[in-house]
Amino acid sequence: MAGNNQKQKVEGQKKGNKKPSKFGLINSISIAILILFLITSFYSIIADQNTNTKNIALSDLVHDIGMGKVTEVTVKGDDLIALYSDKTLKTAKKEVDSSVTETFTRYGLTPEKLNAVKINIEGPSGFSFWLIQVAPFIVPILFLALLVWFMTRQVKGAGMQAFSFGQSKARITMPDDTKEKVTFKDVAGAKEAKQELAEIVDFLKNPKKFLEIGAVIPKGILLMGAPGTGKTMLARAVAGESNVAFFAISGSEFVEMFVGVGASRVRDLFKMAKQVAPAIIFVDEIDAVGRVRGTGVGGGNDEREQTLNQILVEMDGFEPNEKVIVMAATNRPDVLDPALLRPGRFDRRVTIDLPDRNDREEILKIHSTKKPFAEDVVLRVIAERTPGFSGADLYSLMNEGAILAARENRTKIAQYDLVRAIEKVMLGPERKSHLLSKKEKEITAYHEAGHALISSVLPFADPVHKISIISRGRAAGYTLHLPLEDRKMQSKKEFLDDIAVSLGGYVVEKMMFNDVTTGPSNDLQVSTSLARDMVTKYGMSEKIGVLALEGSGGRAMFGKGVDENVFSEKLASDVDAEVARIMDEAYKKAEDIVTTHKSALDAIAKRLIEVENIEREEYESIIIAHGIQPKKKLDIEHSV
Repeated sequence: MAGNNQKQKVEGQKKGNKKPSKFGLINSISIAILILFLITSFYSIIADQNTNTKNIALSDLVHDIGMGKVTEVTVKGDDLIALYSDKTLKTAKKEVDSSVTETFTRYGLTPEKLNAVKINIEGPSGFSFWLIQVAPFIVPILFLALLVWFMTRQVKGAGMQAFSFGQSKARITMPDDTKEKVTFKDVAGAKEAKQELAEIVDFLKNPKKFLEIGAVIPKGILLMGAPGTGKTMLARAVAGESNVAFFAISGSEFVEMFVGVGASRVRDLFKMAKQVAPAIIFVDEIDAVGRVRGTGVGGGNDEREQTLNQILVEMDGFEPNEKVIVMAATNRPDVLDPALLRPGRFDRRVTIDLPDRNDREEILKIHSTKKPFAEDVVLRVIAERTPGFSGADLYSLMNEGAILAARENRTKIAQYDLVRAIEKVMLGPERKSHLLSKKEKEITAYHEAGHALISSVLPFADPVHKISIISRGRAAGYTLHLPLEDRKMQSKKEFLDDIAVSLGGYVVEKMMFNDVTTGPSNDLQVSTSLARDMVTKYGMSEKIGVLALEGSGGRAMFGKGVDENVFSEKLASDVDAEVARIMDEAYKKAEDIVTTHKSALDAIAKRLIEVENIEREEYESIIIAHGIQPKKKLDIEHSV
């Protein structure tokens, strides 16, 4: 019962955050006008009940009574309602200061004639009399009162919203919510991360064994990883495995334009979590409020810093046996404030890497549970062709494959659909309406053939899986390079070969057409950036030596001031010279390969112009015919 009361209390606080309708006041006024219309109509019906009777003069009524045409006269106040022999009703007015008998006598009606007529006297009832008399005044007053009541309700709702402005906006998943429950079985890969988080699950399930031995479970767990690697899913899985309440909120939901609102929401969030403890608080994208303070980056927002300070205070305010765990996720751990990362706060940091080949296959199996597959689908092949894909990318891949199959009115997803989905996720949809002229098609074919040829000849470049001159996204054509095996690091030789491959399109255009188009612009940007990183970040230049001149963002280290001129002008000149040297050597290497294997280049380009797409098997048969052996698995000693 206590758990239910706590749940109702938390849900009641969440309901208080509900905003009134945008058009609530207009709707209320419309309802009030409708009610007034109905009341007026009802009153009109009552007031006009007797409109079907004919009004006649009193003298005419006396004449008719004398002629024996009237059988009954009903007296209602000053009204005389006469019922004629033909069942018609006629109304006349009697004299005000006299009775009905006196009135008829004054008009010369004899007692014999009067006795022949039945006379009924009806006094008006108290309710109907007063209703008829007072209704014209009461109805407008009631309408105004109703209108004021509706408007007061709207003002009250706005006032309650103002009072709930500082309440937490967290989304709550209670332990008995089976529909939203997630466990470790629903999260493929991330084996090391799940092992780390299993301790948190054990503590929430059985804290006694930790407390008896003097162990204190970490209060904060920071999940770090690239976007789409499953940080939020892992946090939900910890709550699901522990069977505890889960409070999820984004870091940006704390910050408002009013100073103090974020700190108030933090206090409210922790108060709610303590009421239903054991519980997990999950703050997604915590770098929105947890950035390092005092650098001037982010505008020095007082509201953000107050919110961060309140988070720090609340995490320090836990009792040793408080069963509330704070989990946070970010893909920018380098920008977080040191106070967040010190022991006692987010001192347990779990890194979630991109999935390897086996993990990708497991993730694909999870995302394919509700999808009908054809017999030719092999998820292992899809996993091999998606290096560098995150869990979110793989989910998108499976969804795009299903969409492609449904678009063609098929009931099952084929392997071909998944292969096309890989290209769509990586490069964007095909732009079939973007037609190239004959000259542009030839230039694009030779451009992509240059990339592919140089990649096949150089020993440390990735092998070619597909070449296409069909536009996708912003590219007029593309060459799909995929490594033979997953790599966690890259060597200097691999970087140099990659730069040469990137320059392949530029070299071929200049050699074959004696001109250069805008096509290689992105290739030049990527290769130049890679060459500069080799010199300034990775220490791969013999002239510059083992110096890291730039941080991970391409500038000075975060927190020490953002200043691009962090080294002398002479050293900057040397860096530029080294970058130019690397690019020149890569250009000459690519030029030599294209010159040596000119026949293979022509064969690849002509086949591309003819069919527009070349898959790996057909491509390898072309280069084998021209004396180039396709790559097999590289020796790890040569690539590291």
